[in-house]
Amino acid sequence: MHPILVKSFAKINLGLLITGKRHDGYHTLETIFAPINWYDSIEFSDAGEISMSCTNLALPVDDDNLCIRAAKSLQQFAGIQKGIAMKLHKEVPFGAGLGGGSSDAATVLRVLNELWQLDVPAKELHTLAVKLGADVPYFLSMKGLAYARGIGDELEDLGFTLPYYIVTVFPEEHISTGWAYRNFYKRFEREVPDLKKLAGELCLLGNKGVFPAFENDFEPAVFDHFPAVQSVKTALVESGSVYASLSGSGSAVFGLFEREDDALAAIQLLPEGYRKSLTPPGFSMEQ
Repeated sequence: MHPILVKSFAKINLGLLITGKRHDGYHTLETIFAPINWYDSIEFSDAGEISMSCTNLALPVDDDNLCIRAAKSLQQFAGIQKGIAMKLHKEVPFGAGLGGGSSDAATVLRVLNELWQLDVPAKELHTLAVKLGADVPYFLSMKGLAYARGIGDELEDLGFTLPYYIVTVFPEEHISTGWAYRNFYKRFEREVPDLKKLAGELCLLGNKGVFPAFENDFEPAVFDHFPAVQSVKTALVESGSVYASLSGSGSAVFGLFEREDDALAAIQLLPEGYRKSLTPPGFSMEQ
């Protein structure tokens, strides 16, 4: 086969409420996933064994890498010995709360299921995805906004998109998910708002009054320990975003803008060394 190149889009979290902790150590949450136009690309080529290279030399390409783990989990599930050579063109920052690694893993599962002609059903692929990471199922099966609960693996396609320009900023701070879960300030007793209903009011009815309900429970602890991250949110708000928040466990921050010129102006005002992305209204991963 000729090498093929596939995009792996990142995501932001419109609200992220941590609701409890399970006996197995995983935390339960509720969130709204939204795709953004910031992506890695993976090149797939014929090979006798599973291997990987990456344009970012700081990223390990051994058995700890999610792409390698995804390929080997599919190979093992199907009981085959087929190989693949993968080259990851890494653009989405890691340690950013944008799900770049999870998206890459989902792309590997989806593409290899086709290339290896396995026809593994969606349900089984979902099970493999959950074992790789809590965000992987979203990237495997969804294209636009999705409501998630459980550990992020119980998904519902909302069938609509965000009507805003999204400016996403990486303040060059790497925050591990493990650190974030060890340090966030617990609020398990509070009443959890209906994020799914509120997302509908926002996107379908234009009700901006719902924004305060979309909190991110990682944000207070991250801001306390990483003031540069908080300063990005402040800058986005001062630049006219109708809503700004940490994404996932950080350190990326995003702002929603009604006007493209305001979004572009915000990008210009932020520090030059920070990586940034602009996503148009109505974006989905089918584009």
